[in-house]
Amino acid sequence: MGTYALGSVFSPASVALVGGSPRERSLGRLVLRQIIDGGFRGRIGVVNKRYPELEGVAAAPRLDALGFAPELVLVATPPATVARVAMRAADAGARALIVLTRDMGEGPGSHNEALQAIARERGLRVVGPNCLGVIAPHSKLFASFAAHRPPAGDLALVSQSGAIGAAMIEWASTRGLGFSAVVSLGDGIDVDFGDLLDWFATDRHTRAILLYLERVRDARKFLSAARAAARGKPVVVVRPGRHARRPGPLSSHAATLATPDAVYDAAFRRAGLLRVHALDELFAAAETLSHLGSVPGKRLAVLTNGAGTGLLALDRLQDLGGRPAKLADATVARLDGELVRGWSRANPVDLLGDADGARYAAGLQALLDDPGNDAVLAVNVPTVLSDPRETAEATVRVLQQRPRGAPKKPVLALWLGDDGGASGLLGAAGVPTYASEAEAVRGFMYLVRHREAQAALMETPPSLPEDFAVDRAAAQALVAAALAEGREWLDPVATARLLGAYGIAIAAPVLAADADAAVEAARPLLDAGHTVAVKVLSPDIAHKSDVDGVRLHLASAAAVREAAGEIIARARRLRPDARIDGVSVHPMVLRAKAREVIAGIADDPVFGPVVVFGRGGTAVEVIDDKALALPPLDLRLAHELIGRTRVSRILRAYRDVPAADERALALVLVKLAQLAADIPEVREVDINPLLADADGAVALDARIAVAPSTRLHRGRGHPRFAVFPYPTELERTLLLSSGREAFVRPVRPEDDAMFRRFFEQVSADDLRLRFFRAVRDFSHDFIARLVQLDYARSMALVAIDSVSGEMLGAVRLLADSDFERGEYGIMVRSDLKGAGLGWRLMQEMIEVARWMGLSTIEGQVLRENSTMLAMCRRLGFQVVPDPDDATLMLVTLPVEAAPL
Repeated sequence: MGTYALGSVFSPASVALVGGSPRERSLGRLVLRQIIDGGFRGRIGVVNKRYPELEGVAAAPRLDALGFAPELVLVATPPATVARVAMRAADAGARALIVLTRDMGEGPGSHNEALQAIARERGLRVVGPNCLGVIAPHSKLFASFAAHRPPAGDLALVSQSGAIGAAMIEWASTRGLGFSAVVSLGDGIDVDFGDLLDWFATDRHTRAILLYLERVRDARKFLSAARAAARGKPVVVVRPGRHARRPGPLSSHAATLATPDAVYDAAFRRAGLLRVHALDELFAAAETLSHLGSVPGKRLAVLTNGAGTGLLALDRLQDLGGRPAKLADATVARLDGELVRGWSRANPVDLLGDADGARYAAGLQALLDDPGNDAVLAVNVPTVLSDPRETAEATVRVLQQRPRGAPKKPVLALWLGDDGGASGLLGAAGVPTYASEAEAVRGFMYLVRHREAQAALMETPPSLPEDFAVDRAAAQALVAAALAEGREWLDPVATARLLGAYGIAIAAPVLAADADAAVEAARPLLDAGHTVAVKVLSPDIAHKSDVDGVRLHLASAAAVREAAGEIIARARRLRPDARIDGVSVHPMVLRAKAREVIAGIADDPVFGPVVVFGRGGTAVEVIDDKALALPPLDLRLAHELIGRTRVSRILRAYRDVPAADERALALVLVKLAQLAADIPEVREVDINPLLADADGAVALDARIAVAPSTRLHRGRGHPRFAVFPYPTELERTLLLSSGREAFVRPVRPEDDAMFRRFFEQVSADDLRLRFFRAVRDFSHDFIARLVQLDYARSMALVAIDSVSGEMLGAVRLLADSDFERGEYGIMVRSDLKGAGLGWRLMQEMIEVARWMGLSTIEGQVLRENSTMLAMCRRLGFQVVPDPDDATLMLVTLPVEAAPL
């Protein structure tokens, strides 16, 4: 239900409590006391048949006897009564419930199921059950049994655990941190992370969003909301269970590497969230980000009166992936003239132990002016020769006196041994302070990682090669045949053919039932002077090396016969329960300077298919050098995935070993993601080893698991992808009234350059009519927002000339979080007006709205844009003046009423 009625949760006009008793530890009484003592400004009611009043508030026997319609109802009654209370709350006019009751059960026949059914039927929003409650300090609503009432602030906290939520409130209260809201989800039968991310993304009181997350139920909804929120505000997440493993035996290396937490980490990365690993880091990251924003790079300069502390800070910086800034020659010369003899003349800038405020001011001013760093860490070590308050005042004064046009550069502070006076001055000036050099550097790296996450959301990928083509029909036929035979794993020949259909090179095997057949299979290769490998063939043996089932570099028929016989006999002896179908014979691929990597697909029960890459070989699980990404992938994401592994370092050139073709590896990963997109029945792919060298990449061994497709995610699109894939079903060819043919398809991230060329062919006046202002330059970030779509909520179609490949126009539709209304925008190249393209694109946009399940299309049009207004009227839009802006008209179209 998105953000529907969440205003009634965070700023209700009236509240009613159902349940509770005069007992001191009664849950209902504790929550009511918090609401009253917190100064809630609306009406408060209590429903209780047994007691005439609670905490001085008169009680009514029923909700409809309160004398007013409560907008928000708090429920603290026994589990068996909660559904009935929800029904009566809806009858009384309530819009939302906060259910504190626990032990509601799960699944069919549970109290939670009954509550959920009533809430959906009656349009009630439900927070909980089994939750700590909701705190909204700006509304003075403290509908919670947390021990403290935190002050109003700009951090929104959403916790899946009530206990963790309470602990975080306590932790924040000792540090004076305030919140825009605190929400405990509990069982989360209705309001979830996706809903609250949507709400806080546009909440004017919220500057940063903090998540304590244990699990996600609706992965696609969560990722769409998280990505949208992270584009505008820092979203920091902490999740427990980093070392948990999947239960039961795992059948492939890729599945073993794709631990639950590694998959969550990949999801957070894809959405642009900043992940931390402890509760104190959660607040530290949010405080740093909310006050300082971002940095352009990872170069840090340190200003200090104690060289040792500065050096420790730079050591920690490099441990975390940052870079010590190098002082510009001009900066060194400047400081030579302003500081005393003996200063360090390098980073860290050591002002010496007797540094006063003037020295701090001179050093800080010079570092702020130096283009060779991205941020400054100011450190003060207590000495009898340096006054910490004086140096803090000098630091603040420099920042306050910076010229308005000077670049804004983040400044962080560490005043060791401070009694609160200096840090108070610095904090009031917007300078975050830390307790140690390690914490300060970690704060800086939060800025760096947030910038990298934001940049990743805006980057556009390189184009795929023109010969990137797949034989989807052949691959689907191979999978269908295996499923028809009841097989869970493709045999090696079918595996090679399937990978070949996607352009992934593999040493093609031949199957042999016994040793004699193995010799016949190997003979053509042996006669040509090649050596061969023989491997055990069994659908029940996941890893051939477990039964010593591989022999390499066989150069004669006798060697092949002996190896095949030994492999079959040994496998039958060690695994009498397994089906042994013989052996497979493979040509040996000899690439002396190749590196062994693994590439594959694992299937996660929450997020679906996951692409895995890392160090390959028989010790792949012991080495555990891996990185994961959610498909679909483009080349940028594939290169980024490779770069997050340690093996990426040895893919580069070293000594006499030339660099491996990383682009070829990236293409393999993109092709695997495409395979998962095209054939949902493919559940696992294990390519190990995949050899990579300067000549490309070739698979030596591979396994593919298949299973009937089942829908993991609700709604349109791929049944198992958490990230909405490119919707090929929206591609079509249009014949315009001019006779020109246009290919219309959804916009892709790699369309960046095409959009830039298109805007060069649009007149300044047409740009003004589209964007409601004069547009002189289109930044990379601006165009990235146009071409980076999640296809779930934001959709754009581009029309391309079928002959020249030039962009002719585009139309876009942005759905609200409830998937009820969509805002449209359209632009056609200026020289094509009157050719009928705008009309056809508007019709396509209406079809997209139907496809997305929207009920209404709306938009704003400049009053002077008579052409667009006339077209809207012809299409059935209602056109009315915008009550808030006399220059605009509002256009609205019910999708059901639109002509087909």
